[in-house]
Amino acid sequence: MRYGERTSGGVHGTVVTRIEVVRKMLDLCNYRSQENLEGIRVIEPAAGEGAFAIEIVKRLRESSENHGFCFEKSLENLVFCEIEKENIHVLRAKVALSLGVDFSSLPLSMFICGDFLTSDFAKCDIVIGNPPYVRHEKIPEASRTLYKRYFKTFTHRSDLYIPFFEKGLGLLKQTGQMVYICSNRWMKSQYGVNLRTLIASQYHLKYIIDLEDVDAFEESVLAYAAITSISASENPEKSSFYKLRSLSDLINFSLEQPPSQRLNLTTKNWFAIEYADIGIARKLTSIVEQGFKIGIGVATGRDGVFIGKHLINEVESELLLPIITSKGLAADKIEWQGKYLLNPFAPNGTLIDLQEYPKASQYLRKHFASLSSRHVAKKNPKNWFRTIDRIYPELHKRHKILLPDITGRRFLHIDQGNFYPHHNLYYISGRDTLSLEVLAAILMSDFVRAQLIHVGNVMNGGYPRWQSQNIRKLRIPYLDAITDSDKTKLVLAYRKNSLSEINEIINAERIIEFVRTEGQLRLFDPPADYDQ
Repeated sequence: MRYGERTSGGVHGTVVTRIEVVRKMLDLCNYRSQENLEGIRVIEPAAGEGAFAIEIVKRLRESSENHGFCFEKSLENLVFCEIEKENIHVLRAKVALSLGVDFSSLPLSMFICGDFLTSDFAKCDIVIGNPPYVRHEKIPEASRTLYKRYFKTFTHRSDLYIPFFEKGLGLLKQTGQMVYICSNRWMKSQYGVNLRTLIASQYHLKYIIDLEDVDAFEESVLAYAAITSISASENPEKSSFYKLRSLSDLINFSLEQPPSQRLNLTTKNWFAIEYADIGIARKLTSIVEQGFKIGIGVATGRDGVFIGKHLINEVESELLLPIITSKGLAADKIEWQGKYLLNPFAPNGTLIDLQEYPKASQYLRKHFASLSSRHVAKKNPKNWFRTIDRIYPELHKRHKILLPDITGRRFLHIDQGNFYPHHNLYYISGRDTLSLEVLAAILMSDFVRAQLIHVGNVMNGGYPRWQSQNIRKLRIPYLDAITDSDKTKLVLAYRKNSLSEINEIINAERIIEFVRTEGQLRLFDPPADYDQ
């Protein structure tokens, strides 16, 4: 099952794990040649061309030499599953070559060519590997339908690796363990809710080793990787979270070293920080509850057709809106790139009558083949020239904070009602401009940055992501409870882009008043709508 070619030349879903990472994962689950591995049954769900398989059979052979059991017989305890026929042939050949034997001498049961998610396997002691990374929209529709029927964790816009977790956990013996290296996004995202619930209620999450800063794969990928170990047996101890900075840190890693954090799986936010003698901040609430609106810019489905400088000469001017993208947000100002957005919607929300706009009609019909091939057009062929999202021209004139999904810059720009945002920008609108400036200053603070890191995913480099689902989880001071003096100071600090001044004001007790309590309370306790 192929999901299209990646820019690296590989196939979507296939990312090869470094041998150093493979060895450490096997060490961590105690699959070492010093141990007696004779009766240990191992399944690798997505074997590829043998990154794990070759090291596993090597260790098994060394174990047989150390402990005197039959190596050939014990090979029957290994199962390497791979969906691609071409990879299976390469895999068998590589394993045979590593052992110095003819591949025909290897047990046929070792190599399963098929879909791990729909194949039957006997219970095992270890499930280990690197499950495929395939975005929801890249999974064939028939497969998505089938997986949703079999796996309760495969919901929302789940990546393909989500059901690999559920299937792997279901194959464990009572004392079994699963060790995956995989994207960490399920740990905080909405589509990972059901998986987190399953693990917290029926299994023991032993540890998570965060590898966002580590080159864990043979090629450079934005995978936000983490090694996760889960055992079938329940354990009252809290799970450990380790943050590593380099490959050498991983090579020298030991579970004996103190964790970066202890996770609390009884909460919806596993990563909520705990502080002794400090409770949740008083006077904190959500952004939406203070009268602001959170949104995301327009997705067109064909930016090359609907967005560009050329449109000014191609279609009627009343259909055009100046559009701003993340590239237009410079260090200290908004730099419009001169691009326009073609709005195909009438004021009442229906599509325009092309007969009333001859220039737009000619332009759009020129791109009919490209526009009609989109999913949104196939759902309703009569609406072949609509954008994925409806366009609301009034948004163009609103004052709004612009938040790029991915950026290393801390400064947040405020559009004074000049542009329509692109879908790589989130925005916050509402109330007056002064309130937006105060809010922008608060959002730039370390206080909010710490929340973002714990409720969302972090990019390589340590940059938290501005995403609607994460922005809604933030808790900030009531703006109306801030004194006029402090508001003025925040606005001036914002306009100067002085992060140090912003932090000094935000951290002052006159704005953030902590309630001292007995015991430990989570500072960033998730709100009731955490998973919405």
